[in-house]
Amino acid sequence: MAYPQPYDPYSPGFQREEADSEFAEFTENSPFDIAVTPCPNCNKQCQSSEAVIEHLNGADSCWPENLTNRSMLPVLQALQRPPEQTNLSAKYHPTSGYHYLLPDQPPPQNIFQEMQDHPLQQARETNTWYPFDGPGEWSLAKFLVGNLSQTQIDKFLKLDWFQMRERPQFKSKDELFFYMQQLPGHGPKWQCTKLRLKGYESEQPIHLIWRDGLEVTKQLFANPVYAKHMCYDPHHIYQGQERQIGEFWTSDDAWKIQDQLPKGATIVPIIAASDKTPVTRHTGGLEMHPLFLTIGNIQADVRMKSTSHAWRCIAFMPIPTFIVNSDFQSLLQARLWHKCMDLICSNLKVAARVGEYMIDPSARVRYCFTPLISHIADLPEQLMIACVTKSSSPVTTATHKEFGDEMPHPPWNGADTYLLIRQLCNRVDPWDLIVFLREAKKLHLSGVHLPYWRNWRHSNPASFLTPEILHALHKFFFDHVLKWIKQIMGHELDVRFKSHHKRTGRTIVPTLWGMASPGFIRAVRAMIDFIYLAQNPLHTESSIASMTQVLQDFHDNKQAILDAEARQGKSSAKDDFFIPKLELMQSFARAIFHVGSLMQWTADVSERLLITHCKHPFERTSRQKDFVLQIARILDWEETIRLFDLYTLLSSSSSTPGRDPLINTVIMEDEEIVTSTETDPTFAWVSNANPAAQLRLQAPRPVRNHFLKGILSDNARIAFNVTVKADRTRLDVSQLQSSYDLPDFSHALQLYATRNGCALSGQLLFNTWLKFRIQLHSTFHTCRIMPSQQINAEPPSSNFPRGNCDAVLFSQRVDGGNDASYVAQVRAIFQSTLPRGSHAQLPECLSQVLVYIQHFDFVVPGPEPNTGMWIVRRSYNRYRSQPERVIRRGSIIPLTDITHAVEIIPVYQGSLGKDVNSGNSMEVFDDYFLNNFADKELYHSLSVISEN
Repeated sequence: MAYPQPYDPYSPGFQREEADSEFAEFTENSPFDIAVTPCPNCNKQCQSSEAVIEHLNGADSCWPENLTNRSMLPVLQALQRPPEQTNLSAKYHPTSGYHYLLPDQPPPQNIFQEMQDHPLQQARETNTWYPFDGPGEWSLAKFLVGNLSQTQIDKFLKLDWFQMRERPQFKSKDELFFYMQQLPGHGPKWQCTKLRLKGYESEQPIHLIWRDGLEVTKQLFANPVYAKHMCYDPHHIYQGQERQIGEFWTSDDAWKIQDQLPKGATIVPIIAASDKTPVTRHTGGLEMHPLFLTIGNIQADVRMKSTSHAWRCIAFMPIPTFIVNSDFQSLLQARLWHKCMDLICSNLKVAARVGEYMIDPSARVRYCFTPLISHIADLPEQLMIACVTKSSSPVTTATHKEFGDEMPHPPWNGADTYLLIRQLCNRVDPWDLIVFLREAKKLHLSGVHLPYWRNWRHSNPASFLTPEILHALHKFFFDHVLKWIKQIMGHELDVRFKSHHKRTGRTIVPTLWGMASPGFIRAVRAMIDFIYLAQNPLHTESSIASMTQVLQDFHDNKQAILDAEARQGKSSAKDDFFIPKLELMQSFARAIFHVGSLMQWTADVSERLLITHCKHPFERTSRQKDFVLQIARILDWEETIRLFDLYTLLSSSSSTPGRDPLINTVIMEDEEIVTSTETDPTFAWVSNANPAAQLRLQAPRPVRNHFLKGILSDNARIAFNVTVKADRTRLDVSQLQSSYDLPDFSHALQLYATRNGCALSGQLLFNTWLKFRIQLHSTFHTCRIMPSQQINAEPPSSNFPRGNCDAVLFSQRVDGGNDASYVAQVRAIFQSTLPRGSHAQLPECLSQVLVYIQHFDFVVPGPEPNTGMWIVRRSYNRYRSQPERVIRRGSIIPLTDITHAVEIIPVYQGSLGKDVNSGNSMEVFDDYFLNNFADKELYHSLSVISEN
């Protein structure tokens, strides 16, 4: 969406100080103050960016058709499905994502090829770590630069300790930093800009520490580490007749933006994240606003991993204290924040309007546009970005007394907001703060008169202020839903939680049973359903409709919460739901259609980055006069170290001769490497180019792939793992029955053998295990292997008098040839064996790993209507000859019949006694809820099973 040209007819406001020796010089000219717009290819002068687009699409286009090539693209993640899913299809945008061969230009290079062109590359052919003499000296240099101040480095290098040992080549901090300057790959340079506000003094000088957003974007876009995890084309994915929405590229906005760009252009979606944080921990600690950036071309599950280094910090924005009335403090800070964003993102805005040549990870030139598609922030910051008051929604026209409405309100588009601001500026001087702020509040505006997004083409705050799962949902649950429940349950809530020892959020619905009204339970269950559905990594029209319906169910039942006086204010019960985050939920469905699934916009990663990336540089400074310059230098060295570390790993490769390890060719790696590295592209690249170097690279622990050496189910979609050595070996039947307290084990084994047509030997012995692991494929990305889950089957002990045994879902064939699912508790895991010296051979049905289970029956006809969960009841056997003898119904099945690990929660009746605890709650009840909220994957799986 295009906004009016930026123009401030009033006081100049924030100004940069004149450039001096301490601060980097920065041009005053806005990139938008231009009379004409040149074509980025042939420099033809056009009157606007729209005219450039018409020129590039027209008959006089300067892009010859024969210069495009779209081969060698990575396979889309959404299309990486098993062969049996034949109903999956895709439709690409017809004119997106070309790459070009530019005449009279040197061959393009990605960032690591540029590092190879360094003047000292010839010396590095014999010593990869040059100018350091080897990996030992480099690790010392890296430690000193990364952890000590310059004064401390000098002290260290002058220690007497070096008189008895060989000194490094560098004898002082100056020599060390001279060596560091000789390394290739320094990245976009950090700089410091001093700002001041005419007419308004601050307690401390205002320093912005930043680097150019466009240069950081280019570096990310050209990083070959991400080559196999990139996307360049909007596309629609269909499963049958239903469209799937996942990554941004499958959304409506991706297709709409591409339609407005020149033929062959590539979208480089900009994703920003920011939050206020203290960067020093001492008294009078310094607070700043770090700004992080990544690009939507990188696969979502890759960039969501903080260890993937797909996010870059591009600025530390100041939060000064102005010497003004407290009523205007936050307004001036907000205006400063938007001014800083303008400076940092100015070149990104230019690229969004007229395009920019960029080199992709495969060293191909693309013509790129940089719309802002997401700015991840919590609610207070979203309000500051949208330039609206606290009593308004940042993305819709709703105001405070409409926050509890059950119907969604229209979006508040950025063009409408900026039009109101411009009209207000025409009536009131924006620097007459008293009058301007008073009039702005009447329009539900915050008083910021130059929002940074006003001239960012294709960027609309109603769309790019994406719903944020961490704050909008999880914190909503703990700040509101959990408080409502505590209000009516009191101490009983803690007692029940301790009895099953599971996580709060996922067991809250069955925990309410017997303590709350049906309407209250339905309202809470609807909200938990909404939280789970909103986190789906893949959506369809049906799942979005389901998500909308459960939110409506909450509104239909929320009166029960007020009737129970569970929503409390400071002095009495409230009778409204004026909760801003509740109103934001009405925008979730619209946001999914606009920008894709919401999980990719969570603040989890940026919150982690605030801890790992923001405080460390500030703690290593001397806090002297050049404090901000020290920070900039430290940040530059951190980037240099990170790049050179990866460069040395790959350059020291002992891989196939003649193969350049710095080119990430799009090839299929073997299954084990793909599985262990699919979400860490750096680890994957190194494992492919230099497997021996993997041990020197810090990366998250890979997911172990049990499909390679484990026990597979009949359809090979489930893998099981037991240890090579059993926990107990060579038990006879009586020993097993006694130690596991399974009186009918022998009878169950006989029935199993008869059912499978094999005879039992009186000499059978048994090896047993206390646990096994089950590993499944993701229900959303069916080619992705999930982390394995542990199933316990421990015999009775002092800690668990009746054993520690988990519940599972298993499948068996029923009449008619269909498979049906059942719930059971695993009591023993065993494998039959023969005595030493025996020459007999066990039949296949006895030689495989088996499990003894005790059954639960489903309480028909369906899920309990208030909780939405199935109730299962422990099944018993009665003996005709001994009617008074009742034992739990058990049977033996192959391990491979198990399909899921499940969680069952007792159906509590009234207050819980002190004799019930986490060690026996799985044994002392007969009725249990089958908890479909145990995890997101199981939630989806049980939904499918219930439908079938």
